[in-house]
This record gives sequence, C-alpha cells and structure tokens, in this order.
Amino acid sequence: MPAEIGPAAAQPDASGEEFLDTLRTAMEQVDQLQGTAEQKVSALLNGSGMDVHGAMIAVEEADLSFQLMMQVRNKIVQAYQEISRMQF
Repeated sequence: MPAEIGPAAAQPDASGEEFLDTLRTAMEQVDQLQGTAEQKVSALLNGSGMDVHGAMIAVEEADLSFQLMMQVRNKIVQAYQEISRMQF
C-alpha cells in the first residue's frame, strides 16, 4: 500500500505533537532558569541580601540548561539534514 500524499500526510501524528510539546516545555524551563538567574544576580548587585553562592549556582544552572538545549537543537538539525539527504 503506497504512503499517503497530500494534506493528510502533512499533519503530524500524536507522537509528533507530544515531541513538540516536550520541546516547548524544555525551552520554557530554560527560559525560567535564566530569568531566575537574572533576578538573583540583580539582587546580589543591589545588595538585597542575596549570597554570592546562590547567585553563582543559579547562573551555572541556567548556563548548563542552555548548553543542553543547544546540543538537543544541534542533534535535531543533524537528524533533519540526514533525513533530507536520503533518497526515497
């Protein structure tokens, strides 16, 4: 049986939507960690009683989560490029 061609074939299935939702959630978490790190650094610079260690930990968490997200993005781009090179 040949594969469907047309509008029905272009619609993502449930697993594709779940993957997209997972990526969105991960990006929102990275954004939230970066916001928290910015707040803690601002509080430290303003002298609001924030300790240096807490601010540094928040900055490192945000940095590591961003680096992880970039590696995931790189793997997705690699997979897309590999699939686009395939001949059907």
